[in-house]
Amino acid sequence: MTTHPTATLAETGLRALRGQVAGPVLAPGQDGFEEEAAGFNLAVRHRPAVVVGATGAGDVAAAIRFAAGRGLPVAVQATGHGAVQAADGALLITTSRMREVTVDPSARTATVAAGCTWAEVVAAAAPHGLAPLSGSSSGVGAVGYTLGGGLGPIARTFGFAADHVREITVVTADGEVRVADSGREPDLFWALRGGKGSFGVVTSMTVDLFPVTSLYGGGLYYAAEDASRVLHAYRTWTGTLPESVTTSVAMLRLPPLPELPEPLRGRFVVHLRFACLGDDRQAEALLAPMREVAQPVFGAVGRMPYSLIDTVHDDPVDPMPACERGTLLRELTRETVDTMLAVAGPDAEVPLAVVELRQLGGALAREPKEPNAVGGRDAAFSLLVIGAPVPELMAVVVPGCVQATVDALAQWSTGGALLNFQGGAIEPERLSRAWPEPVLRRLAGLKDHYDPARMFRFGHVVPRV
Repeated sequence: MTTHPTATLAETGLRALRGQVAGPVLAPGQDGFEEEAAGFNLAVRHRPAVVVGATGAGDVAAAIRFAAGRGLPVAVQATGHGAVQAADGALLITTSRMREVTVDPSARTATVAAGCTWAEVVAAAAPHGLAPLSGSSSGVGAVGYTLGGGLGPIARTFGFAADHVREITVVTADGEVRVADSGREPDLFWALRGGKGSFGVVTSMTVDLFPVTSLYGGGLYYAAEDASRVLHAYRTWTGTLPESVTTSVAMLRLPPLPELPEPLRGRFVVHLRFACLGDDRQAEALLAPMREVAQPVFGAVGRMPYSLIDTVHDDPVDPMPACERGTLLRELTRETVDTMLAVAGPDAEVPLAVVELRQLGGALAREPKEPNAVGGRDAAFSLLVIGAPVPELMAVVVPGCVQATVDALAQWSTGGALLNFQGGAIEPERLSRAWPEPVLRRLAGLKDHYDPARMFRFGHVVPRV
């Protein structure tokens, strides 16, 4: 007779595990299990063998040792924004209870626990006149975002978020709590910053903060009939911008939701995003060419406190099913833009919610003082395609359309991709594109060293080479 793994866990170990951790230990069918395992991406439903709601590094270490002793793989989740693969049959560690942020204003750093969102870090840093390199949506978990590189609204000025990590506390597959920085565990420190969740469960990180209290930024929305004019203007305009400016542009198919402003409700629009760390007069002069291209139907750009950084991109804040895929472009030519418009523009009948270009270059193109494993520094633009959140189409139609859009632009691709923008691309061949060949080989060797049993195997994991 075969015993179900969950039943075996319940009979032989869960009671002991509960005695070793402060947080909840939940098996399928128990009250709170489904809620604990749920994340932002509703297209990914985890069916783990057990969920441990960790409250600190000790809980994480106990959970990993428990999993190792029973041959269970381990997955980790803070907000679930980055969930791309169901953690079926795994021990799932949730870090949402680990929310401490400690700011050292003299050192200009913040020590951030694993479950913190960027909103919490921004709020803690602001009273000191400082800001982190947060993402376009402050509801995203700070740690997972950073380990995958971290491309935010002011990235061209300062670089990837991973370039500004001072120290990481991580629990590796052997259940050991390790502190990694440039002097301690330097190989592990290098690999974690860009290798994402391949090497252990990060319980906290210390990151640089910057003396930024405000910026000149926001977004302008243009009508569908102006899409070609705006995108072609964007193509030439970006080549004139200094590193103090970070931009992106996206074709959006917006749903007819009542909470959306009337000019955007149920419409196709082109959304220009602009963030400048210069003074107001300089910033407005830099933006002026795009204001003159066409009359926006909605939006505003102006001086704002850094605490309102989310309004630059205005990303959705409610959980939804998501399917996305990205690639990196070496250039943006007239033909590139025409192809984008043909496959995903206002006249294309496609189930796509977002087709976005983010301008790279500037500090993103330079290696940081403390080298790391982040790839993509040779690209000029990042392309991200996100499917429309239509549940009945999520299995086949939406993923196929998302991939077809990326494939249509392949001739302008560097062949690389940003790890955080890989979506459901978890196949070794696709994941390998996130790193240059020498980086991938070094990462693979460190994966063999720190996790020889491949305990951490879910999502964007460094493949064997």
